[in-house]
Parts: sequence; C-alpha cells; structure tokens
Amino acid sequence: MATETPNELSLAESARLVAAGELSSTELVAACLDRIAAREEDVQAWASLDPEHAMAQARACDAARAGGPLHGVPVGIKDVLDTADLPTEMGSPIYKGNRTLSDSSAVAMLRAAGAVILGKTVTCEFAGVAPGPTRNPLDLARTPGGSSSGSGAAVADRMVPMALGTQTGGSVLRPASFCGVVGFKPTYNTINRAGLKFAAENLDTIGFIARSVEDVALSLRVLTQRADPPGSAGPARPRIGLCRTYLWEKAEPETRAALDHAAAAAAAAGAEIVEFELPASFAGLTEARETINNVERARSLAWEWANHRAAISVRMARSIELGQAISGETYHATLQFADTCRLALDGLMEGFDALIAPAVNGEAPVGLAYAGDPSFQGLWTLLHVPAITVPALRGSNGMPVGVQLVARRYADEALLRTAGWLVEVAGLDGRKAMADAASPGRVPA
Repeated sequence: MATETPNELSLAESARLVAAGELSSTELVAACLDRIAAREEDVQAWASLDPEHAMAQARACDAARAGGPLHGVPVGIKDVLDTADLPTEMGSPIYKGNRTLSDSSAVAMLRAAGAVILGKTVTCEFAGVAPGPTRNPLDLARTPGGSSSGSGAAVADRMVPMALGTQTGGSVLRPASFCGVVGFKPTYNTINRAGLKFAAENLDTIGFIARSVEDVALSLRVLTQRADPPGSAGPARPRIGLCRTYLWEKAEPETRAALDHAAAAAAAAGAEIVEFELPASFAGLTEARETINNVERARSLAWEWANHRAAISVRMARSIELGQAISGETYHATLQFADTCRLALDGLMEGFDALIAPAVNGEAPVGLAYAGDPSFQGLWTLLHVPAITVPALRGSNGMPVGVQLVARRYADEALLRTAGWLVEVAGLDGRKAMADAASPGRVPA
C-alpha cells in the first residue's frame, strides 16, 4: 500500500486497494472517522454523522468480500439529497431531524456500487447563499465556498475521498477551487435527480468533489452506467479555446495568473491554444441565470414560504420575493434566451476539445458570511455544459485558485480526458505559487 494513511487515498486508489484485499473497508472507514474526530470541531464539514452505522456498513462490505466498483469505499452526501438512514435537513431549521423513507437515486446507486455512506455534508440553506458553519480547512478564517461547503471541505481535509454536491450557480466548482481539489459538474440532468430538494429545476445538477480527475471519471461511471472511465492520456494535441468571458474585469490578479499559467502549460505540452470569445449576446447569461434561479426558488419553496416564513433566512427570502415579482412572460422569455445560447455554443465549440476559462474571482474570501461570487461558474451552469475545475496555482495568500474547463453538452467523457491530459501531461497540479506562474498576458494562438 502507498505511504499515505488510508484516509489520504483517492477514491480510485481506495477502490483498487480494497478490491485487491490490500486494505479493508473497516480500516479505510476508521481512518476517515479518526480524521473527522481530530478535525471536525475546527472544520465543521458534517451535518449528520453516525460513526457506528458507518463502521457497520464497512464490516458488511468486508464480510461480503465482492462487490461493485466502489466496494467498501466511503463517500459523503450533500445534505439536500435524501438518505434513508440519516436525516436530510437541507441547511434549514424547518427540516431539523427530517427523515425520509428512501434514498435519493444517486445515493441508492452509490450503495449498489458498494459505497459506504459516511455521512451528510453541510450545505448552505436549501443549496442557496446563506452559509452554514463550515470553514475552509486550508485557512479556518476563510470560506470553503458554497453551497456544497461541507463536501468541498471534507474532501480537501482528507475526511472522505469523494462527496456529492449540487450546482445551481457555482456550488460544486467554487468550493473545489477554494479548497484546492477537483470539482465536476456534468451535463445538465446527466445524473438522476430523484430525491433531491430542488433549488431551481432548470439549473440544478448533481456533481462530484474529489481529489483527482480519475476519481471524477469513476464516480460518473457509477452514476451513469456508461463505459469504463477514460484514461488520462487524452488527445495527443488538444485544441483548447482560451475564454476569458465577458466577466474578465471581475477576475482578480491570481485568477488572471492562473488562467495564463494553465494555458501556457498546455501550450508547452503541445496543445493548440486559440483565443475564444463568446458572442456579445451571451453577456445576458448572468442576469438570465439570476432570473431563472429566483423564479424557480420561489416556486420550489412555496410550501416553506407559506408555512414557515419566519424560519427562512433574509437572503433566501429576498430571492423568493424577487422571483415572485417576475412575470411568467419574462420567465419564459428567459428560458428561451438560454436555449438559444445553448444551441449557439454547440456550434461555436465545434472542433474544440474544451474551453479553458476562469473558475472563480480569486482566492477564497476571508470570513464565513459570504461563500463567494458564483458568476464565473453560473454562466456555464445555465448553458448546461459539463464543467470541471482543477487546481492551477497558489495565490498571494497561499490559497489555491482553480481553472475551469468546459466542453460541449454531452461531451462529459471527452472533457475528462482533456482535463486528465492537462493535469498529467501538461503538469498542472496547483502547487505553483502565483509569483512563479506565467506572467499575465495573452497566450499566442
């Protein structure tokens, strides 16, 4: 076995070792629980945890000996997805102690693949913007991002090798970038959403936070039952569009350096880097996502608004009120605008293996009251494309900053191959310091 303690292993490494009989599920789960016991008071990544039940699952896996691709490997579940054996509280006092009779589809499929459900990770209220208590494990004074706060923090702190998240704006990719791990949002509706508490049904996408692209590929295979996960070799000479987006003025120096560093590393490894500009009309995507988000949140929380309004946060109440004020005509016109942009992007991306774009504004902000700006992730969420963030460098405060890769709709596996190529062949691993990164400036086509 590798020199790492079991809780430090990646999802794929853990699965291989358990399958080979070199590591037991009980050893692996116990190591994760030990890490949680040592760090949870500071990090506060978990909304619900039952160590005895987790160990019972692990012992059952060891007794069975044979199982699916995740046999005996622990995973975390964002607390907006139903679990039959743990509460689903959604970051809201309204649902304190709430129990469901069944698992969500994603959780049931993870169990069928042999995974141990370690616990429920903290979410912002209803996967929105009002944060829970979770801290960034790399700097406890900073946010881990949201709304998949606990998932990002738990994976980054080596409490669990993979955790499910959901993304309505930037709720998977932003925590992954802020915490220095890998976050993946597949093409919209790729993963079945039964048993998910909707935030906005035209945006919500179940995704993964993990330690490697290989982990993400394995997780995607389990929840889609597609072919074996792609290798990391990727295309021999990928054609990558460098897309700063219409939000470039919001990018802080470390994000600008991260994008240039990643593009330069890809070019040096043989990629063709081409400047890629979104059409001017796409500048309306950020406002469009807000419109859809607010309308659909107002509708998905209609019962809570009618019966428990006082228990809803000020921030969520504001979103609901904004959504209630938007006319049905405006809402439907916004949906049509988004569809038009999606079709246009399908054509514009013909011939590109991926686009590389900013993942976040910069390093994780100081303080826990604000989980970060979702706009750099949100425009791609609205476009329904697959998106992945991988660590690119360390900013001036030593905190990680990721870059985002996106591909055409339904090209999820191809995107993972390109991301794997960027990490393995181009050597992008996030450890480089900002001062040593590529100088800001445009990478020649």
